[in-house]
Amino acid sequence: MAGPESQFLTDLYQTWAKHLADNPAMDLPTMPGLFEEWHLATTEPEGVSYAEADADGIPATWCLPEGAAADHVIPYTHGGGFAVGSRHSHRKLVGHLAKATGVRALVIDYRTAPGHPFPAQLDDSVTAYRWLRAQGFDARHIATAGDSAGGNLSIAVPLKLAADGDALPGAVVAYSPFLDLECTVESLDINAALDLIVSRPILQVMSAMLLGESQSPRNPLANPLHADLSVLPPVYITTGGAEGLVDDSRRFAERATAAGVDVQLDIVPEMQHVFPFLVGRAPEGDAAVSATATWLRPKLGLA
Repeated sequence: MAGPESQFLTDLYQTWAKHLADNPAMDLPTMPGLFEEWHLATTEPEGVSYAEADADGIPATWCLPEGAAADHVIPYTHGGGFAVGSRHSHRKLVGHLAKATGVRALVIDYRTAPGHPFPAQLDDSVTAYRWLRAQGFDARHIATAGDSAGGNLSIAVPLKLAADGDALPGAVVAYSPFLDLECTVESLDINAALDLIVSRPILQVMSAMLLGESQSPRNPLANPLHADLSVLPPVYITTGGAEGLVDDSRRFAERATAAGVDVQLDIVPEMQHVFPFLVGRAPEGDAAVSATATWLRPKLGLA
């Protein structure tokens, strides 16, 4: 059963849902301010400093834990339906992940829809990855990571790199990834009354804004469920059992495993969308980030 500390994220999502319901005409310039509150669920990690960065034209923020390995890095792509969220809303979550893993992390502010439709988000994420390589990071010491829409990007980046013949990262981490841009998974119906923030109508709007009029929701670089997954490095996924998107993770894990990819999927009962945001506040968040780091360190060659 979910512990009482996890109620903070539930309350936050309920507040957002009420605000959106009370303001059905809320436009996109207003919505980002609401979702910038995501960071409130996460406590400030101790012993982590931050620095602004320009990753070949892409705004980013370094998360720098004390004593972290200087030659390993996690480029992190934030969630928010490809339209909202930022490096600021996710800075503390990524700081905790970097500290637990003992590496640096770079939170990337990719361009967002609808002003910048696909593939702008993927292009920016790949640019940041290549910038890190140009800074001297060995591909085997890089793990792409992200949540929700950013979890999609953390998987799509190595798919694009493979297509271009570039060196792939050593591992991939995805929290509650939004993968099925057709929004067909059954869990959107099964968990409709449980998921407080994600629903099929919302996802359909986000997908349409991302793809515009020219892109197919089955484009394998936008929807990894339709990609050749055999090229991927090891992948770690965690998602909440109460999520509408839980079947995105299940479907991906099944297809990737069938393609011969090393995949670990952790589904935590009763947890809401991107529940690792609770790190530092609730045991479920702490456990999720700790499990990620335990899995990730040997994949990157760390003791």
